[in-house]
Amino acid sequence: MSVASAVDSKKEGLLATSRHFMHLIRFSHTIFALPFALLATAWAYVVPLSESKGNLPFQWRSLFGIVLCMVAARSFAMAMNRLLDHRWDGENPRTATRHLPAKLLSRASVVWFSVGCVVTFVISCCLFLPNTLPLLLSLPVLAFLAGYSLAKRFTNLVHFWLGIALMLAPICAWIALRGESVQNNPMDILPAVALGCVVLLWVSGFDIIYSCQDFDYDRKAGLFSVPAWLGVRNALRVAATCHAAMWCVALTISFSLPELSLGWLFRAALIVVGFLLIYEHSVISEKNLSRMQLAFFQLNSIISVLFLVVGTVDAYLR
Repeated sequence: MSVASAVDSKKEGLLATSRHFMHLIRFSHTIFALPFALLATAWAYVVPLSESKGNLPFQWRSLFGIVLCMVAARSFAMAMNRLLDHRWDGENPRTATRHLPAKLLSRASVVWFSVGCVVTFVISCCLFLPNTLPLLLSLPVLAFLAGYSLAKRFTNLVHFWLGIALMLAPICAWIALRGESVQNNPMDILPAVALGCVVLLWVSGFDIIYSCQDFDYDRKAGLFSVPAWLGVRNALRVAATCHAAMWCVALTISFSLPELSLGWLFRAALIVVGFLLIYEHSVISEKNLSRMQLAFFQLNSIISVLFLVVGTVDAYLR
């Protein structure tokens, strides 16, 4: 083999490994949490600082830090999920072809990838200095994210653990940008908490829908989930209740946070979101889960981007 061929082969191997890691962490699913972190970021610059009545000065460094922290934290959480669940993934026919059971990646490589994500996340938190809160909270946040993968071993409320994990995205973004204001006035964080509640209910709902695919296996393996606990039909009802509550919370935000001055544009978008959620539940039933990709990924991707775009534009039109 020539030197050029050896170099090309090495490049192909690195590209293949990179693709495997991107698929391992489902990088495309970053679209569920990142838009809400960015929306909280946009709102953080709109809402006046309580102590000065002025506005937070925009910094590209902080925006870069938010994106980097989000990507690192989510990549860590997914890698830990694959590591901790590799045995069940191998036994479950739906997940048997995932990277660790299929030996496309080694456990050691995923461990080192996870360590790299932790280091990246902690270093990224330094971008918000002299605000020390992100750095102080970095390891507890990562520990909570990793805990999601263990929750299915002891609680049927595992979906709500995931919801809280993604709820942290807007809240942590807000703290990273407005830490001093939050410390001086804890009520300053209210817009981010309200947005986080939307995320909590929304994510918990669609994760319950997604987990209906594993109803039989979860019961057989003794794993906990709402479908394994209540059955698919009742689980879908719980998911619908979560999404109805999510829509009501979002509508309440448009009326109850005068500092954002959200108006007709945000409320019009909520009408679209409502129809998307109704459609999401209409394409899934106890007897037919074949359109899961549409219900779980495609429709919810539209919802998250819609919140980001319309929520940002309407806040800046105040």
